[in-house]
Amino acid sequence: MHDPHTLLSPESTAEQRLARRGYVLDRAALSALVRGRAEAIATRDNLRAELNAISRRMRGAGEEARRAGGEAARELKERIRKAEDSRRTLDAELKDLLLRIPNIPLDEAPDGGPEDPPVELRRWGQAPRFDFTPRDHVDLGAATGILDLGRAGKLSGARFAVAVRAGALLERALAGFLLDLHTKEHGYAEYSVPHLVTRETMTGTGQLPKFENDLFRTQVDEDRDLYLIPTAEVPLVNLYRDETLPAADLPLALTAHTACFRSEAGSYGRDTRGLIRLHQFAKVELVRLCALEDAADQLQLLLTHAEECLRRLGLHYRVIDLRAGDLGFSARRTFDLEVWLPSQDTFREISSVSDCGPFQARRAGIQVRRGAKREYLATLNGSGLPIGRTVVAILEQYQQADGSITVPAALVPYTGFSRIGADGRCD
Repeated sequence: MHDPHTLLSPESTAEQRLARRGYVLDRAALSALVRGRAEAIATRDNLRAELNAISRRMRGAGEEARRAGGEAARELKERIRKAEDSRRTLDAELKDLLLRIPNIPLDEAPDGGPEDPPVELRRWGQAPRFDFTPRDHVDLGAATGILDLGRAGKLSGARFAVAVRAGALLERALAGFLLDLHTKEHGYAEYSVPHLVTRETMTGTGQLPKFENDLFRTQVDEDRDLYLIPTAEVPLVNLYRDETLPAADLPLALTAHTACFRSEAGSYGRDTRGLIRLHQFAKVELVRLCALEDAADQLQLLLTHAEECLRRLGLHYRVIDLRAGDLGFSARRTFDLEVWLPSQDTFREISSVSDCGPFQARRAGIQVRRGAKREYLATLNGSGLPIGRTVVAILEQYQQADGSITVPAALVPYTGFSRIGADGRCD
């Protein structure tokens, strides 16, 4: 969330920078709300001052003067109530407007949007070469019996999956491998967090109010709704909501393996086959909290941690510097990792690593204390990695001519087998 006075300052370049991501700032509406709120506060405070003056004059005054003063006081109290009601209404409208304004892109984010060619920074590894036509993960999963999308549809409808035997074990092995890598080598603290969170929690990281239609919601009782998390970033960042952290505690590095839930509203017709775009999927998430001046270095560190996952698994990928017009709502700079899918003969996103600057910290009220000074800190997040899409990449990049699938060496200690046969048997 932004400071409205900063957005409206004549020296501010926020309007032009927001335009880089395709957002048009409604200065007139914002200015009217800021001005109206200030006027309501001034009116209320002036009326309170009048009321206090009448109260002082009534002390020791005669009965008639007290009666007249009492009538004037009652009238002033009613006018104060109306001014305060107006202030509350304008406060709510201003907050709602500010909560819907996206983060301001950093100047380093390339110009352009999703319709422009990607800004590729580097590639790692080599695309596997096959002397046969590579199959996609759906056909491989069905042939080996490790994926059952038909029965998933019977249980829950479209965009759900059931992993079976070696498929389920492969998912569990991936989660264990990724958590061990991040906690034992990258220095993250592992958390087990709720999958249902409050509206305030969703607002803190930027999912609400703008993306309500993309979320699943459940009613706990008549006046309490909870939301299913779309990513563990939501509870991990909000662990520190409304807290002030000592500077010595930073940076913080947190990770969690959770289920994630997304309605994907408006995406029907895209990637409906298989595991690419599901309503429910598992993911290991990485979150870092740091001082603002350290955010750029922390973003690069987070990127190396996400890349290391793919390198250990031997998966061919590339790094994309996301253009300003393609940034997520809460991000000011993002690097995408795209993994090679042989069946599509292209790279597909498997991880986004983002610097949100103080945007989420302002919304969630997370500050850092430096002596007597308090300031908002920076939050960063990245996937390290989504389980389903990583399974997709493994099945497709490690498939063999006989229909079997080789297990990446890094996962063998977790699976107990190095190969999934064409018949689904493991050895």
